[in-house]
Amino acid sequence: MNNRDILASIAAEQVKTGLPDVRPGDTVRVAVRVVEGNRERTQSFEGTIMRVRNGGLDRQITVRRISNGVGVERTFLMHSPRVEKIEIVRRGHARRAALYFLRERVGKAATLREKRKTT
Repeated sequence: MNNRDILASIAAEQVKTGLPDVRPGDTVRVAVRVVEGNRERTQSFEGTIMRVRNGGLDRQITVRRISNGVGVERTFLMHSPRVEKIEIVRRGHARRAALYFLRERVGKAATLREKRKTT
């Protein structure tokens, strides 16, 4: 058994199942486990996905929201044990893979059109 097989087997144990299929433009609510001293609590972070980096176990999403007039971006490892759950609030229509143009927009200008339902 070579090193690549050993790493693949370790990674397979860490991969979460049941994660939603998220894309840039979607508005999501990420429940994150936060440790403060010896206490642990769950904190939710809701915002628009700016980019998704697919890398198997290292899959990342960058979520942006406006908090008190200031843009806040957080990057989450989707398979991290700190991330409890990811729920999709609404699907947004985006024509590019990374929505960096949202950084210059605030308020209503930063909202994306909702994706149409396909039947």
